[in-house]
Amino acid sequence: MDILHTQLAALQQRLSFVATDPIDWKFYVQVSSWAVTLFESYLLLRQYPLYSRIAPPKVLENHFDTAVFRKSQNYGRDKARFSLVTGLMKQIIDSTLISIGFYACAWDFGGKIIGYFGCGPEYEITQSLAFTAVIFMMTSISAIPISLYETFVLEERHGFNKTTPALFVTDLLKTWALGFAIGGPFVSAFLYVFKWAGDRFVPWLMAFLLAFQMTMVILYPTVIQPLFNKLSPLPTGELRSRTEALAGKLKFPLKHLYEIDGSKRSSHSNAYFFGLPWSKYIVIFDTLIKESKPAEVEAVLAHELGHWYHMHPTKLLCISQLHIFSILALFPAFLHAPQFLRAFDFSASVASRPPTIVAFLLFQMILTPLEAVVSMGFNFISRRFEWEADRFACELQDRLEEPSMADMGDRLGRALITLHVKNLSTVWVDWLYSAYHHSHPTLTERLKALEAFRAKRDGEDKKRL
Repeated sequence: MDILHTQLAALQQRLSFVATDPIDWKFYVQVSSWAVTLFESYLLLRQYPLYSRIAPPKVLENHFDTAVFRKSQNYGRDKARFSLVTGLMKQIIDSTLISIGFYACAWDFGGKIIGYFGCGPEYEITQSLAFTAVIFMMTSISAIPISLYETFVLEERHGFNKTTPALFVTDLLKTWALGFAIGGPFVSAFLYVFKWAGDRFVPWLMAFLLAFQMTMVILYPTVIQPLFNKLSPLPTGELRSRTEALAGKLKFPLKHLYEIDGSKRSSHSNAYFFGLPWSKYIVIFDTLIKESKPAEVEAVLAHELGHWYHMHPTKLLCISQLHIFSILALFPAFLHAPQFLRAFDFSASVASRPPTIVAFLLFQMILTPLEAVVSMGFNFISRRFEWEADRFACELQDRLEEPSMADMGDRLGRALITLHVKNLSTVWVDWLYSAYHHSHPTLTERLKALEAFRAKRDGEDKKRL
């Protein structure tokens, strides 16, 4: 542990310029955030012409009729326009808030709130809670018009919205309640670890964040998810029998198999699993069950179990921990730099003893361009994992010595096509746009890969003969 702290101290020495050099951090944040927004707008403009194509890729031409493909293109075009406008609107709002010193005002307002209850500046954690509450409500309220348009205009226009106005309001209030119920204790504990551990906070804070993630894995299916959706045991039948048999053969620790009423809000469909290593939940959208045959849903679940078999969630968790460590290791240089806060219009008295939550929020803004690059790296890894999970499904026949699974790759391909057709997903995708935004390969990439897996296996079978 001492070696770790020595290395971290050496890193802080290299970053000492943050506290000494006259850097206009506000200007840097403005320029870097606008650069990221304009780059994302450029990617949308690269993608936009592809929505004018009148026919799908050859590999899909037998699966999209003209009317459905036209709907898919129109849906993609509308979503691109929406993303372009809302992205620029959000950046303008964020840039304006930084320019007028909103965060300094929010901190002072938080101080006035706790002052009303007899608490002074020495109650930093209490004031930090008030500060985060002000920002949370500000961002949540400003996002309501965009959410309303997306739900009741964009999604409604293309036949996906199932959310009623009453459900929208209920979901919003539940989200706010959860934000305060979970966010408040989390921020308090987060800041307490900072104060308790001092400059040696990095390993302790990482342990806290990991424990929080594991706690949420338990709380989400048992407490949070039921607040928004009804999880019902999957009815007895062919799909349940197939799923339980597949899980048993792979020794997947299946504890609960649920059907979720996704159709309550949207016509989109999916399936996923989550849980602790010894206790897993599989959740299947009712829309997926309705739109696909049991054999095809089984193929989708085989892909999901491929993620489990190859330990993709664990690997991503480890990578994310490395990412978090990197962020926390850099942070102390900004925490102990009064002029860093002064650049964002905080008073000299506040900047002389920088509040941890404020310094961390501003530090996150500094990392904006770096995080854009990191997200592309995560997408690259995630896409590799998706291909590996697809290959796992294709190879189940050999892994389990089950001839009945010889067509699993074909079933998965049909299921993916059905999902894309029913969801009106975009099938013409610019490579750079996809690399930046998509954690999954495109449909055409996955179908080509499935064909290659199948051809390779057939070739190996011929060699054995």
